[in-house]
Amino acid sequence: MTTNPGKFNSYPPFFRPNQTVDHVEHGSKSESDSCSDLNSDSVPVIDFQLMKPENLSKICKEWGMFRLVNHGIPVDLLRQLHAYANKLFSLDFESKQALLTSPMLYFWGSPALTMSGKVQQTGPCSQNFNWLEGLNVPLSKMTQLEYQDPVLESFRSLLEEYGNHQTRLAKAIFTTMAQDLNFPPPKAASYLSPPTGILRVYRYLQCPMAEQRWGINAHTDSSVLSIIYQDQVGGLQVYKNDKWLDVKPIQDTLIVNLGDMMQAISNDKYVSVKHRVKVNKNKERISMGYFVFPHENAVIESSKYKPFTYADFRAEKELDLKNVGIKIGLPRFRITEENEL
Repeated sequence: MTTNPGKFNSYPPFFRPNQTVDHVEHGSKSESDSCSDLNSDSVPVIDFQLMKPENLSKICKEWGMFRLVNHGIPVDLLRQLHAYANKLFSLDFESKQALLTSPMLYFWGSPALTMSGKVQQTGPCSQNFNWLEGLNVPLSKMTQLEYQDPVLESFRSLLEEYGNHQTRLAKAIFTTMAQDLNFPPPKAASYLSPPTGILRVYRYLQCPMAEQRWGINAHTDSSVLSIIYQDQVGGLQVYKNDKWLDVKPIQDTLIVNLGDMMQAISNDKYVSVKHRVKVNKNKERISMGYFVFPHENAVIESSKYKPFTYADFRAEKELDLKNVGIKIGLPRFRITEENEL
C-alpha cells in the first residue's frame, strides 16, 4: 500500500503505520466472520412518498432494515456534509481533540460513549479498538450554539439542517410502524422522542490489516430506529438468513434499520437487525448515522420483557461494556420461564 506520511497525522496515533496495531487481538476476524454474500444486495426498498403500514410490516418483521428512496433531503446538503466531514477529519489528530469538544464531541476507537460523553472502555482489555473515529452530535444542544471557527460553524449549520430532515423522516416512519402495530396514540407518543436524536459522523480508517480488523464489530443498535447515509466506498453488512450480506452504497439513498427499543416495543414482532462495518485497505469511508430513542422514563411494556425504561437499558449496557466488554442488551430484560416461577 502506498502511503502519504502527512496524511496519517490526522489518524489517532494508535492507527498510524508502524504503531501497535499488530498486537490488538480483540475483534479480529475469524474465517467464519469473513463469509458473506458479496454478489447480492437484496435489501428491500421503501419509497418514502408512498410509504404505508402494509409496505413496512413484512420488511420490519423479516429484515429490520430497508433502503429509503425519495426521502426529500436535498442532494446538495448531502454533498456538503460529506465535504465538510472530510475537511474536519483531515485535521491533525491533536487539532481535532482540541477543537471538537462538547457538545460536538470527537471520539475514536469505539462507538460506545458513556452518558458523560467519554469513550466507554470495554472489558478488562482497554485496547479493544475499532478502526474508526467520529463525532457525536446531540441535536438538541446544537440549535443555540455558534462556533467561532468558520469551518466548524458551517458544518454545525449543515448538521442542524440535516438533523431536521432526519427528525421529519423518523417521525413519519415511526408513525407508520405504530399504525401497523396498532399502538394507541399516548403509547406511540412516549416511544419516540425526537429531542433524544443524535447524529454520529464516522470516518472508518484505512487499515493495512483489513482482513483481520473491523470498523465496527457485529452489533444491534440500542435505538428505536437508525438512519444511515453512507458514501460510495462500501463496507456495511447486514446479517440475514445465517449469512452476511453487503449493503451496497447506492448514491443519495438512505439505510434505515430498527434497533433494540423497536424490537421490544413491538413485542418482538419487529427485529433489531444485526449489522457490522468492514474496513478497507486502500480507502477511508465516511458515513452519518441518526439515532433516536424513547422518552427517557417511558416504561416499555411487553409480554416478552420485564417492564423497563430506556434509562434502565442504557445503564445496563454501560455496566456490561465495562464488566464483560460487550453489550448484552435485550436479553437482560427478557422474561424467561425462571422469571415466571
